[in-house]
Amino acid sequence: MSDAFGSPAPDAAVYVISVAAELTGLHPQTLRTYERMGLITPGRTGGGGRRYSFHDIEKLRSIAELTSSGIGIEGVRRILALEQHVDALRRRNEELLHELAATREALAQARAAAPEPRTSSRLPAIPQTPPGQAIVVWRRQHG
Repeated sequence: MSDAFGSPAPDAAVYVISVAAELTGLHPQTLRTYERMGLITPGRTGGGGRRYSFHDIEKLRSIAELTSSGIGIEGVRRILALEQHVDALRRRNEELLHELAATREALAQARAAAPEPRTSSRLPAIPQTPPGQAIVVWRRQHG
């Protein structure tokens, strides 16, 4: 898969091990070792050859930077896991922000469609919150 300019997609496994080694400044044997340790999982060709993606290259560069600064492999493994967790939390936060915006829009439409404004409306009031601040929405369970 490639973009509009013919460049491979960031997750496309296209770089052979020698190119990946050159791009990262690591020895090919180091790349194989990192794979055995589970730090990296390159794609494979039908014949079993390793193929690395741009994301793999970036991850290998991060690993090299961390190890050269004195962090051990287990520390690197933990840092990579925490970075993945942070990325997942960021994605979830974006999803929730979109859901909140859609909820606010639906509420605004419901209020606009209401026949007359009432002071004791059953529709919840959702205030606008500045970015970076949290809002809690309580849903009443009927049953």
